[in-house]
Amino acid sequence: MATYRVGILGATGAVGTEMLQLLQQRQFPVGELRLLASPRSAGQSLNFQGESVPVRPVSREEFRHLDLVLASAGAGVSRAWAPVAVQQGAVVIDNSSAFRLEPNVPLVVPEVNPQTLQHHQGIIANPNCTTILLCLVIYPLQKIQPLQRVVVATYQSASGAGARAMQELKQQTQQMLNHEPVTTEIFPYPLAFNLFLHNSPCNDLGYCQEEMKMIQESRKIMGLPDLRLTATCVRVPVLRAHAEAVNLEFTQPFPAAQAREVLAQSPGVALVEDWSKNYFPMPMDASGQDAVLVGRIRQDLSHPCGLDLWLCGDQIRKGAALNAVQIAEYLMQKNWL
Repeated sequence: MATYRVGILGATGAVGTEMLQLLQQRQFPVGELRLLASPRSAGQSLNFQGESVPVRPVSREEFRHLDLVLASAGAGVSRAWAPVAVQQGAVVIDNSSAFRLEPNVPLVVPEVNPQTLQHHQGIIANPNCTTILLCLVIYPLQKIQPLQRVVVATYQSASGAGARAMQELKQQTQQMLNHEPVTTEIFPYPLAFNLFLHNSPCNDLGYCQEEMKMIQESRKIMGLPDLRLTATCVRVPVLRAHAEAVNLEFTQPFPAAQAREVLAQSPGVALVEDWSKNYFPMPMDASGQDAVLVGRIRQDLSHPCGLDLWLCGDQIRKGAALNAVQIAEYLMQKNWL
């Protein structure tokens, strides 16, 4: 089997370390591994296949002769370094928002639109976490019955803001329990025992960046440029795994029983429903899982063509690192790397 020279840009972050673990767990054929980060994070070492691999400061030279770069270091870093990596011959799968809406850059959820990878020009965009989870669940239904409108409310964990945000939530929780002053550094407001609308800037229409990402990226991924979609994104005091309450309007009635059958057989999705116990997807069950959990599928009593459902997925895993590694696996299988 061929092996690949792989770099991880942003290797010490929450998503970068998850990418490293997934490459090992899924036995991706890594022949050479380079872990790259900012000078502040360089000098650390991370374990891979029983060996200690040093983290190096990112530079043009570090991208030489790499086949694949998995990037998760923020949009500014990606804009600066992804073109450099491509010039040096690598394919870049980028987890930031830098290139997602560029017309010539594939924006990919492998279970939904892998065919778009064939036309990549060196950079492939990994979608926003909430968008990945949403599209994975609603696209199989859209294939059966065209969607007219989507209304979604998200319940987003601290992990979406990175490892330091998760640590901040733990610290704030302890401070609250000890009746101490609550300190905030990553988030604008205390998240422990609290929630607030997503902490990204709002546009003139009153939609924050996270909500606009869901709207614009979902349309691109599913090839539905005119899909009516609205979102309200909320940050909640959960360490890891996002949840979403989704209302779907179809062109024709879509029986809940049929939707349940479709989703139970859809790749990357797991049906979690125990109506007798009121047991449906929860972040604590989704954390660390590859599948997106979906349940509480029911008819919308306000609309004859409507369905409601609830989903939950690990933001770091399928919402970021796993999706990127699955893209790399698809490229490898098609000999497009």
